[in-house]
Amino acid sequence: MSHSVWFEIPALDLDQAKAFYEYILGESLTLQEMGPLRMAWFPMHEGRMGSTGTLVQAQSYEPSHKGTLIYLGVEDIDAVLARVEEKGGKILNPRMSIGEHGFVGHFEDCEGNRIGLHSVK
Repeated sequence: MSHSVWFEIPALDLDQAKAFYEYILGESLTLQEMGPLRMAWFPMHEGRMGSTGTLVQAQSYEPSHKGTLIYLGVEDIDAVLARVEEKGGKILNPRMSIGEHGFVGHFEDCEGNRIGLHSVK
């Protein structure tokens, strides 16, 4: 089976979305312009599992609660969710156990996208 290689999160205001994710995750995103696309890339860390992704501002990209749900891996879901509300996002589901697979939580970002968080502890 194929695996996920990257994800894209739509943004109407890329600068606002970039500041939101940098604040809640404590990591810097890298801006890139590719023709009509404005992007802010999440960092990729050698040796870490998972794919990288980007925030995208372009004509055909529209934030939504509908469709695919992506999960960002974090160390501390509760700490990230606390920062979500500080930056204008909304907690949808607080941290909850998914048994031997760890924990998840969900939020709405400053653009209106539904995003999941995952941690092993």
